[in-house]
Amino acid sequence: MKTDFTIAVLPGDGVGPEVVAESIKILKAIAGAFQYRFEFRYGLMGAEAICQTGNPLPDETLELCKNSDAVLFGAIGDPSFDNDPEAKVRPEQGLLRLRKELGLFANIRPVKTYASLIEKSPLKKELVEGADIQIFRELVSGIYFGEKFTDEEAGYAYDICRYNREEITPIVHMAFQEALKRRKKLTLIDKANVLDTSRLWRKVCKEIAAEYPEVELDFMFVDNAAMQMILNPKQFDVIVTENMFGDIISDEASVIGGSIGLLPSASVGNGTALFEPIHGSYPQAKGKGIANPVASILSAAMMLDYLQLGQAAEKLRQSVAHAIENKYVTADLNTEQHYSTDEVGSFIADYITYSEKSYYNFENIKLGKSTIV
Repeated sequence: MKTDFTIAVLPGDGVGPEVVAESIKILKAIAGAFQYRFEFRYGLMGAEAICQTGNPLPDETLELCKNSDAVLFGAIGDPSFDNDPEAKVRPEQGLLRLRKELGLFANIRPVKTYASLIEKSPLKKELVEGADIQIFRELVSGIYFGEKFTDEEAGYAYDICRYNREEITPIVHMAFQEALKRRKKLTLIDKANVLDTSRLWRKVCKEIAAEYPEVELDFMFVDNAAMQMILNPKQFDVIVTENMFGDIISDEASVIGGSIGLLPSASVGNGTALFEPIHGSYPQAKGKGIANPVASILSAAMMLDYLQLGQAAEKLRQSVAHAIENKYVTADLNTEQHYSTDEVGSFIADYITYSEKSYYNFENIKLGKSTIV
């Protein structure tokens, strides 16, 4: 079994560098506990890359990613670009190009609730308790990558949404295969009553369904799906959908568990896979030590799964659950008693290394004292 890995680290913008730093800290603890070796090589991407090179994805960064075993990414986006509609070069262009260059056609977003955080959900306990959803979002086609045009003088613009069968088939197979491992239910979210692209998705899904007779396939229009995600999220098991709908519905689903800061993701396909939290760059929190690192840390767990280090991935998830159970969390999850980004990362890393012999006195933590003994 391979034990040495090269990890491309792209901290990105906003709070990206802060949350990625905690993931690196925890991966180093994993390396020590399981006798693995991770070599972390850093690259520029996003607003910082534009500022330094004029390019949101420098060629050196792209080559680094292609020659690594996995990519750990922070976040992308900056207000100076968000608030400038005239900007021709934008941070997000770097991530879109990276996904395309690496052939990362599937973005996998798990949505899971923690019992100790149910009260943080904006929905009633009985609606969200036990919710466990896996969302497969197509990542390198659709309206984000279609032809774009703006006519400033005439005052109009368009973005073309285009799909072909070859772009739909791989992610649908992937979603069906995941459904086989779970509750054997797959929901395609589309807008087939209006869009030709959605009708093509529906046709391809029906054809592929014949290869997976054990899986129940159903269909839901995206507007109804957005409503059902609030009314009864537990009805969903595995969801597959196109790029834009997947972006929107997964962000909506992320708050079910209490915070978007809990949700990881993996982007996989034909090349080196990329792992990132689903939250944005949260520029208002930059440098304040308040960003929740759990989404990035759980993305690192998905990376360990991808590297076929399942035992280590499970240990990491157990350590995150232990921190949440003991309410060792950031302010978004506990406004009365909370800890910094760095403190949460250190707590989880310490549990990986020491487990029940941890330096942290759990009884004192429960009493509100982060005493180290």
